[in-house]
Amino acid sequence: MKILVVGGVAGGASFSARMRRLNEKAEIIMFERGEYISFANCGLPYYAGDVIKEKENLLIQKPEKFGKRFNIDVRILNEVLSIDRVNKKILVRNRKTGEKYEETYDKLVLSPGAEPVMLPIEGADLEGVHRIRTVPDIEVVRKKIDSGKVKKAVVIGAGFIGIEMAENLAHRGVETYVVEMLDQVMPNFDKDMAVIIHREIVRNGVILNLNDKVCKISKQNDALCVETESGKKIVVDIVIMASGVKPEVQLAKDAGLKIGNKGILVDEYMRTSDPNIFAIGDAVEVKNPITGTIMHIPLAWPAVRQALVAANNIAGVEDKYKGTIGTSVVKVFSKTVAMTGINEKMLVKMNLPYEKIYLYPANHAGYYPGASPIALKILYNKETGEIFGVQAVGGEGTEKQIDIFSVAIRAKINIENLADYDFCYAPPYGSSKSPVNFAGMVAKNHRLGLSPLTHWDRLKGDEFLLDVRTKEEVEETRVENAYHIPVDELRNRLDELPRDKKIAVFCRVGVRAHIANRILIQNGFKSYNISGGYKAYVNYMQAKMQGNEPGFLVTEETINEVFCTTPTWEKNK
Repeated sequence: MKILVVGGVAGGASFSARMRRLNEKAEIIMFERGEYISFANCGLPYYAGDVIKEKENLLIQKPEKFGKRFNIDVRILNEVLSIDRVNKKILVRNRKTGEKYEETYDKLVLSPGAEPVMLPIEGADLEGVHRIRTVPDIEVVRKKIDSGKVKKAVVIGAGFIGIEMAENLAHRGVETYVVEMLDQVMPNFDKDMAVIIHREIVRNGVILNLNDKVCKISKQNDALCVETESGKKIVVDIVIMASGVKPEVQLAKDAGLKIGNKGILVDEYMRTSDPNIFAIGDAVEVKNPITGTIMHIPLAWPAVRQALVAANNIAGVEDKYKGTIGTSVVKVFSKTVAMTGINEKMLVKMNLPYEKIYLYPANHAGYYPGASPIALKILYNKETGEIFGVQAVGGEGTEKQIDIFSVAIRAKINIENLADYDFCYAPPYGSSKSPVNFAGMVAKNHRLGLSPLTHWDRLKGDEFLLDVRTKEEVEETRVENAYHIPVDELRNRLDELPRDKKIAVFCRVGVRAHIANRILIQNGFKSYNISGGYKAYVNYMQAKMQGNEPGFLVTEETINEVFCTTPTWEKNK
């Protein structure tokens, strides 16, 4: 059997290695148009930031060593130009010599990856404007920063790569601006979680410009002038284009293979519309098992898993790819930002019945030094209890919680059952009740009617808003229209509360409000706990404020506006 592989990195290299382990006799040829067959593309921003010191540390496998170990004909700097499906052959160009030649196949595996989105910006092709995809791309940027001539930079786009590049530029002492066309960073997150990321970015000195588009880049002496639709002009030394990626499908499209909304269409065996051609990695579209919809999710683990599935099936070992739920993590300065599953925006768009929970548990026992909160948003099916998705922003241990929720989603575990599972506990690592346990407990209390939930964005204005925090907390951070009774005084002051209104109770994060909720319900009041309490209120208010106008700048001032309201009960004393 003769197998040709187009492209290396996570998909092509993983496929080739697995294929050889399954079939010692097959002839395997890998074509890579670049000079590296396997490199850590997720590590590129950290090389620019001098966190990863040496370029060699990015190189996972060198062509010579990989080829020798797995007996694979590795042809770097060889670009596949076209596919002849009828005669089962490809046309290749040697980029060193310019020579063109053909190669036949029994099976063909496409792993061309994704390419940067090219925004229609005047001046995007000027020297000093960079896209980050390969090791040579980042080498150029690294050399410029090392020269000491880069004092100011603009990053266009605030997805994973954009935020990582902004962090690493700031780490190198570069004054960094981020321009994002949406009203938030990290579009896979809901805005009420993204604002936590906004605060971390601004706190570390990056200037964040939302709801704005770059419309022109021009030369200004030795610098570049970046102009936005809102009228801003930012003069910088370097521009990083991080406006997302799209599947590289031209080769497949020209060959007549079926293409979906974005990527190459494949079945659960990773076969394309041609049974002799398989496709894997960032170039394909796959099913989201939560919604059943076809999506493009360019992440490393799906590419590796798809590579193994394709190799298994070509070797005669039946295997199926069961879809991608989008589990991911990114470092944003001191915060770990992670998610799995789908967000609230998609649930609303798809009109799915859902409930949500906001939690702010510590990453380990609070009495052990170094404990820090993790902001969690959990979305689940309010009819069946199956978990739709989870988003988290916190410190050490945040990704651990997301990994657990990822398994729970895959296993279709009812959220209430999370209260039953036992997890590792010792003071340096966790608490006797883990964040995952807490999610199960809160959901169970809500679903049983013991402590009904509501949310800031669901309040209609006719509720009686009750703040059960301490007097000191309220004096420091106040909420408009809230009546204040500390939870420890509540039993003796029930006569101050209306019995003809829905009472919406909140504290700092929800624990004391739960206690108050139980007191009120058992005393005949119609009471609801506002999930996430005051912390969720801050995020909700900032989500309403930030980015709604063109060119909105997230600054310390716009962040602090949320903390300056005065409650009506205080005004009317």
